Amino acid sequence: MRVVITAGGTGGHIYPALAIINKIKERHPDSEFLYIGTHNRMEKDIIPKHGIPFKSIEIYGFNRKNPFKNIKTVRYFLKSLKDIKKYIKEFKPDIVIGVGGYVTGPVVYMAHRLGYKTFIHEQNSSPGKANRFLSKYADTIGVSFKSSIKYFPAYKTIFTGNPCSEEALRAKEVPKRQLDLDDRKKCVLFVMGSLGSSKINDFLVKTMSLFKNKEYQIVFVTGKNYEEELKKHTFPSNVKALPYIENMPGFMKNVDVMVSRAGASTLSEIIALKIPSILIPSPYVPENHQYKNAMDLVNKNAAILLEESELKGDVLVRKIDELFKNPSSLEKMKESLSSLQIKNSATKIVEQIEQLVRG
Repeated sequence: MRVVITAGGTGGHIYPALAIINKIKERHPDSEFLYIGTHNRMEKDIIPKHGIPFKSIEIYGFNRKNPFKNIKTVRYFLKSLKDIKKYIKEFKPDIVIGVGGYVTGPVVYMAHRLGYKTFIHEQNSSPGKANRFLSKYADTIGVSFKSSIKYFPAYKTIFTGNPCSEEALRAKEVPKRQLDLDDRKKCVLFVMGSLGSSKINDFLVKTMSLFKNKEYQIVFVTGKNYEEELKKHTFPSNVKALPYIENMPGFMKNVDVMVSRAGASTLSEIIALKIPSILIPSPYVPENHQYKNAMDLVNKNAAILLEESELKGDVLVRKIDELFKNPSSLEKMKESLSSLQIKNSATKIVEQIEQLVRG
């Protein structure tokens, strides 16, 4: 199978794309790939490290605060179509797959115009502008949340779940002792995304001292952007602060409670591994989509919501203590998460792709 795949901007788009690539490789070992991404975002560094041929285009997202800047955005969109047409026609794919981010807009659109089969996947509960635009041009649409089906044409929309969930289930387990933690003690994982947020990390750094002498232990993952700032602080002996963990899903298998943003890929891993969580949606994302993602779990009693504006004093310490004091509430949360599980999301997506390729 020959596959052009495009996704960009954040790990929430890039890692589901990699999960789809891995599943295609597993089922079709002779497959060849071309990844088209932006020239200045995360994918330009991540994708080549996985040995996947990469082509970049210069393109920018729409500016909500200054509409006049969108003249430049439209100009680069139109300019990129020429390069994309060249890349696609030279590669001659069996299918073109878009996994989110504004870079997918011109790639999938051009593939449709050239007569190639197209598949797009939406990770968030509330779809981004690119996928709303592409819904007219994609042959099949996969969604991670049932609540987002209503945004797309029903006849070509499939509830697949997020492909990162299947990757999480297959991840090699990382024991607590590998991070110099006590295997016998309960563990709470704080993780604020691949890059991290200065504002919330500043609050969490102050909060960590309040966990001193607790019977449970804390792993506080700040994100790589906070790595230098992290070196300036000291923490209680039961708090382990790190900029990142190499195999995060593998370590999550030994976590009792998680405190996290509500990015779609993280939630798919929380659901797959049935981890009770306190979700703090980022208020700085388009259309407040993390809040909507979180509410998909909260409405089913599968997570606790705490908005960033509520982060004051010892609120997180109290919430975590309440959970550990009530083991039955943790078990009920796990049961609710079980009802949301799709254990073969990547497989379901690739099956849809195979059907499109077969025609």
